[in-house]
Amino acid sequence: MKQNYQKILEETIRENRQKQFVPTLLLHSCCAPCSSYCLEYLSQYFSIIVFYYNPNIYPQEEYKKRVEEQRHLIERLPAKHPISFVEGAFEEQRFYDTVRGHEQEKEGGERCYLCYELRLKEAAKLARQMETDYFTTTLSISPLKNAEKLNEIGDRLSEEYGIRYLNSDFKKKNGYKRSVELSEEYGMYRQYYCGCVFSKKQRDEEIAAKNK
Repeated sequence: MKQNYQKILEETIRENRQKQFVPTLLLHSCCAPCSSYCLEYLSQYFSIIVFYYNPNIYPQEEYKKRVEEQRHLIERLPAKHPISFVEGAFEEQRFYDTVRGHEQEKEGGERCYLCYELRLKEAAKLARQMETDYFTTTLSISPLKNAEKLNEIGDRLSEEYGIRYLNSDFKKKNGYKRSVELSEEYGMYRQYYCGCVFSKKQRDEEIAAKNK
């Protein structure tokens, strides 16, 4: 049976508010535009550490551009509770090793699921090290990302690392739409492909076909 992860999130927030408890949350961010709504929403209820770990990004110049955009957003975004930033290692080869054999798959398949797990695993490790109350990811805000799979991976890693995964589906309640609005409001760089060389190739081919 499909879960309503937004309702689960709202219930978690309600329970913590009843206890007058502001938990710490390690939020894996895929990029500044996707994190914008998540930070606006979650910073009302959590103290947040944004963890930027995305070894899939291609090329390196693109990675650097996205990191700086993330830092810049955090500096400017008003928040009720603190938001801090941690940049993970840029481990390109680790990403390629992880998805080997799935290079030719379309975006949204098994290659992406392996990439989800790679990034979420690092988030879970850091959350345990930093002893945060929860960890989660911004990835579910994208209409192209599988929220059910993300939450399934997060719940499994939660058991493995002993850190609660904050179930969520940030595209719900117009979350994606709000992220687009915030991107425009803050003049953010909004990339046209997810991040990896394979998603870039697919998008470039789609654009070329459309322009014929």
